[in-house]
Amino acid sequence: MTGPRDVVPDDLDAPFWDACLRSEFLVQRCGGCGRAYWPASSCPQHGAASMRWEPASGRGTVHTWTVYHHAYDRELADRVPYVLAVVELAEGPFFHTDLVGCDPADVRVGLPVEVVYDTVRPDVVVPRFRPCESPDEPGASYDEGND
Repeated sequence: MTGPRDVVPDDLDAPFWDACLRSEFLVQRCGGCGRAYWPASSCPQHGAASMRWEPASGRGTVHTWTVYHHAYDRELADRVPYVLAVVELAEGPFFHTDLVGCDPADVRVGLPVEVVYDTVRPDVVVPRFRPCESPDEPGASYDEGND
């Protein structure tokens, strides 16, 4: 299993990346108190032994964002301007991601979003978020050429 170029895959988050290959979004949840975490973590009250991966809704709201007008990596040059955001997941934790399928001028705090899956290589699927058309519809695949 490999992750995106800037992510070092490890045993702790491998289940997350494997789930992305199946278009499934996971968070870690503490079996002791029920609190959800991202990234893979341990509960401050119950430790790592009580943590388990479980499916999440893949929905949330924009907590904060920034618009990049200059690509920090030449592989991203064709995407400028692009939005990087912190999404507060419906389950509680915050998730750093990019927003797709919307004009950067339309992004706002509280914007409802849902996960979509972008196959960047056959062995790597990256979760990205887009504004929700309907908060009850599940995420779908995302084709970067068709925003």
